[in-house]
Amino acid sequence: MSTELRNAPLIPITETVLFSGTKNRIYVNETIGNNIRKLINKGITQAVGLTTKTYHAYDLLTEEDFYKTGVLIYLDNIQKSDNGYIVDIRTGSRVMVDDIDNGVAGLNAMYHEAEPADDLTPAEEQEMIDYISDLFKEVGSAFKNVEHVIAILKRLDSLDETIGYLVPMMGISIEKKQAMLEADSKKQRALLFLDEVVKQKDSIHFQIELQKKYGQQKEKQYREAMIREQIKNLQSELQDMDEEEEGSYVERINASDMPEDVKKMALKEAQKLEATSPQSSEYNVMVNYLDLLLEMPWTVESKDIDIKKARERLDADHYGIEDVKKRIIEHLAVMKLKKDKQGSILILAGPPGTGKTSLGKSIAEALEREYVRVSLGGVHDESEIRGHRRTYVGAMPGRIIKGIKQAGTMNPVFILDEIDKLGYSNQGDPSAALLEVLDPEQNGTFADHYLEVPYDLSNVFFIGTANDLSTIPGPLLDRAEIIELSSYTENEKMHIAKDHLIRKVRKEHGLTEDMLTFEDDAVKKIITDYTAEAGVRGLTKQISKVARAAGAKIVSGDVDKVVVTEDNLADFLGNKTRMHDKTQDTAEPGVVTGMAWTAVGGEILFIEATHMPGNGRMIITGQLGDVMKESATIANSLIRSRLGGDQTGFDFSKHDIHIHVPAGATPKDGPSAGVTLTTALASLILGIPVDPKIAMTGEVSLSGKVLPVGGIKEKVIAAHRAGARTIFLPKDNEKDIMDIPEEVRNDLNIKLMGTVDQVIEEALNVQVHQSREYFPLTLNTPNDSERNSVRF
Repeated sequence: MSTELRNAPLIPITETVLFSGTKNRIYVNETIGNNIRKLINKGITQAVGLTTKTYHAYDLLTEEDFYKTGVLIYLDNIQKSDNGYIVDIRTGSRVMVDDIDNGVAGLNAMYHEAEPADDLTPAEEQEMIDYISDLFKEVGSAFKNVEHVIAILKRLDSLDETIGYLVPMMGISIEKKQAMLEADSKKQRALLFLDEVVKQKDSIHFQIELQKKYGQQKEKQYREAMIREQIKNLQSELQDMDEEEEGSYVERINASDMPEDVKKMALKEAQKLEATSPQSSEYNVMVNYLDLLLEMPWTVESKDIDIKKARERLDADHYGIEDVKKRIIEHLAVMKLKKDKQGSILILAGPPGTGKTSLGKSIAEALEREYVRVSLGGVHDESEIRGHRRTYVGAMPGRIIKGIKQAGTMNPVFILDEIDKLGYSNQGDPSAALLEVLDPEQNGTFADHYLEVPYDLSNVFFIGTANDLSTIPGPLLDRAEIIELSSYTENEKMHIAKDHLIRKVRKEHGLTEDMLTFEDDAVKKIITDYTAEAGVRGLTKQISKVARAAGAKIVSGDVDKVVVTEDNLADFLGNKTRMHDKTQDTAEPGVVTGMAWTAVGGEILFIEATHMPGNGRMIITGQLGDVMKESATIANSLIRSRLGGDQTGFDFSKHDIHIHVPAGATPKDGPSAGVTLTTALASLILGIPVDPKIAMTGEVSLSGKVLPVGGIKEKVIAAHRAGARTIFLPKDNEKDIMDIPEEVRNDLNIKLMGTVDQVIEEALNVQVHQSREYFPLTLNTPNDSERNSVRF
């Protein structure tokens, strides 16, 4: 091996490895090609070819980007190509590069020749060449011009030349090719090459099989295409024959029950169709339009409304919500009396999971009408409601007409689901398009852009569902009767779970009552400790979770039956995920229990107040909204006007008052905490604690009146669950008391309040005299030991 260091230009070789003793044609980019031209012009025709490890721009190449072993190359010719240069080269001996630097015409390499060890005799080398040639003949059919390749192999008398000629044809990675080049002995290099040939032998045979199958597949596809074309022609002939049997579009239109104005329009379109070539792009558009007109229902199938049956169906499908079912029955009764128009428009509004959509389905079953549901959530294009004009490519009717066509009758029960989640965009406002659909004065002549003829929707029973009425435009609400569904009580959820959900979940999971049962206490615990919702959707998920765990135990053979109890419930659902506030056991001045409404039902909250030396400021914390802050300001003014100065001995100008509503991370707002805030401040100033079992709600005015608020049912249920036994409600909310479940109502002492003074008297056991003159404060006098007295 020669160790003499020499210097030569370096030519980067990408995506291949050059072997000794071969002729090659390489493609180089503009930069390398210009450098090679400079070398040839200077008479330099010898260079070192080194393969790069990664691809980089020529100017960014460093010594680390090259392998260390390469070959000498002799530059025979260079010519320009479209994207660079084509260079004809011959390769010489292997070289080892010791250093790379920059030269006059690009990169330079310091190298020494690396000759292989002479470990093969001429006979052994020839035997190896013959073996390689035979192997190649066996798999050579996978290559193009195999005869030409075999002819060249016969002329090669060097093992290095044979390997160097065949390697580029094999699917061998750059790393493995480089490993062959770096092998010091011919025998080692030959063994590495043979190893790769053997590995790829089966792969090559597989490729040959694939090529054969591909050819067969192409032939099969051609035959299938021809057969399909023949089938298409036959179907066309059969269609023509069917049309002759059924009659032309004109005959079918005349025989249909379309209204006369619609029939006139359809006949005009049919005549245009007959004059249109089937190859025309308009032909299929007209055919689809006429098919829609013929498939649309144009007459009403009248069915008498059985009120008793409707009531039984609603009771069977839905537990509780008596007021809602009562209003639906009243609505159906009016429809029965009207007789001529059997349509109606309802909007069922309430929290998620309270059964709005399923109520619509029950109404359809009770009326024995077809049921159609369209989800409007996220719809932001007017064309989704009214359809596209037929002049557009891919035009289609709107969802209303498609739903009527699907139902096959003019008087289905049509559910407009999630009507409060309609959007709007540059394509129009779909809620505005619904105005015509839901207006009884207009929907008798509904105009769909695709249909282009008036369609009567006055017999359709439209039922919209919504979670939040505030997002529905006012004109749309005005056209419908609103029925609000409130949250279910725990008792109602218990009955729904026992009568409906558990049976449904067992069926969905392939279980029977003999395999899975729930004790009542377990169901109650799931409701109270694992769900936080107004409806029962989350309850269904938790029961399903238990069913999956029980199914796994039964299938694995651990048990034959699973009984879910309060004690083993945590084994299925883990630790409880919901914590409810409970009323406090001890009373403290300045702390009062209030009631709040949330989207998933009611909750109690505590109003806490304290004072400290200061200059009359009021500090409010607990992430309260603007309305609730205003309520706190009104409460402060009411208390200062009644309990300030010498009446109580409390000097507001020398004290700061701090009001806090716990759960500071939860936003809170609304006016209904006014009564609670006022009572908390009165309790603080007088130093008299309020019974923690008293819960209250109500808005207060600056004149001291207690004003009505909403969400009474949910608030009272939550207070009862938390342990409250006395409830203060605004006097004007007396009408809402009957909405409270009877079992809750009977367990509470509900008191109605008209003024703040009444609230203070009841909560603090203090009598307030409505007088403007000054009276000294008297507490626990011998003559009135049961009541404290504040007079002012």
